[in-house]
Amino acid sequence: MSMESSREGEANQREDDEVLHRDPTYFQYYSQLQHQQNMLQDYVRTSAYHSAITLNGLALFRDRLVMDVGAGSGILSFFAAQAGAKHVHAVEASGMANKMKVILEAAKRKNSPRNVYLADRITVVGSKIEDPRLLTSMPQVDVIISEPIGVLLVHERMLESFVYARDKFLRPGGAMLPSSGTIHLAPLSDAALWNETIAKARFWQQDSFYGVDLNPYFAPAFEEFFSAPVVGCFSPTTLIGDSVQHDVDFHTITLAGLKEFVIPIDWQIRYTGLMHGIGGWFDLAFVPPPSSLHRGAKSSTVYMSTSPYSPATHWQQVRLLLKQPLAVNAGQVVRGLVSMKANDQRSYDVEARIIALDEEEAAALTDEGLSRLMDEHKSRSRSAIWYLHDQTYNYAYTGEPLEPAKPENANLYLPVDSLLADSIAPAQQPASSIVSSVQGIADSLTDFIVTASSDQDSNAMQY
Repeated sequence: MSMESSREGEANQREDDEVLHRDPTYFQYYSQLQHQQNMLQDYVRTSAYHSAITLNGLALFRDRLVMDVGAGSGILSFFAAQAGAKHVHAVEASGMANKMKVILEAAKRKNSPRNVYLADRITVVGSKIEDPRLLTSMPQVDVIISEPIGVLLVHERMLESFVYARDKFLRPGGAMLPSSGTIHLAPLSDAALWNETIAKARFWQQDSFYGVDLNPYFAPAFEEFFSAPVVGCFSPTTLIGDSVQHDVDFHTITLAGLKEFVIPIDWQIRYTGLMHGIGGWFDLAFVPPPSSLHRGAKSSTVYMSTSPYSPATHWQQVRLLLKQPLAVNAGQVVRGLVSMKANDQRSYDVEARIIALDEEEAAALTDEGLSRLMDEHKSRSRSAIWYLHDQTYNYAYTGEPLEPAKPENANLYLPVDSLLADSIAPAQQPASSIVSSVQGIADSLTDFIVTASSDQDSNAMQY
């Protein structure tokens, strides 16, 4: 063996060992049915997986060997069996492995079996996927399924186990479901949340709390509150620009590429106001590669989003607050970088450097010039760090109001040209109509036909 290949082998072994000895508290959490229930009841999540697996039954799963990484309750394994998988190896390191066997044993019961289609189709492997003993006991599989996703896609670092399984157990040309994920980051204006957060920190600015001066605690409290990501749904009306995207292809991403990456920031600002932080969410794609399909078969593609424009999921969204809001004008560009680096808390340190620029200034700027401007113009640049594992929660947002919110109600201001545009060109007005008759429908107390006439035509509408 060459020295270079020896070093590569040692590096791979260190990666395997690191994943293998992760915090057992994590697995204890997921061994509880109440936490599994929370995920199963997320209909956006569960229905997306069900559709992605069962709709690809004939094209991908039929008569195939499947691995379910971090199987949990076993629901994805059960879906794979429904889709016609020849056999499923359900790998689960928590106590859920034994609970999964309860369902599988019930399927084999002679007198009153339940879920008969599961009998002898699923093998539960009570282990972490990184256990080296599996390298000799587990076969190569055609499809790997998993739900390895956390807040902002990468929290909990289960994606590393998903990729490890790909590298060790997926046959060439096989499929990963989900196939890819996309992280979204967008500029956010949320004065209510920022004010609530600073109010929590200001608790420690007391000169006499039962006779104790708490002010020395204020600085660390301020750092703590503003470095904690806030998990919870938020209104899309708080976004003041479109998101930038970072795509992660699960078929090609490396472990190193998951552990540290940079997301370039380039936001076109829509409103004049204050940027209080960054809003984040993710999308998932389930797109089997052509090489994984049965000959002549066509796949079905499924997509799922956790954006504030979509139905809520148990992941919700995340807000990363700046310690000091950044004043921005409509038409400006905010440029910079968000760096994400894995830590030993099964999560990530998230660091940002951004600056507000005029559009012409941004167009002419190089990467070196951007870094120099950030150093020179502190008043319009911001730096921040957040620890994704130190999450706090805010559930104040419960849905959109009946009337669309005007931006000025949130201290956000459109450019004058945009504000006046709708009034300059009047919208197409519907023709006025006059009700000419109302006719009841036989045997109905609630249904009737209204006939209305206008200058253009006559319309009959059934209610």
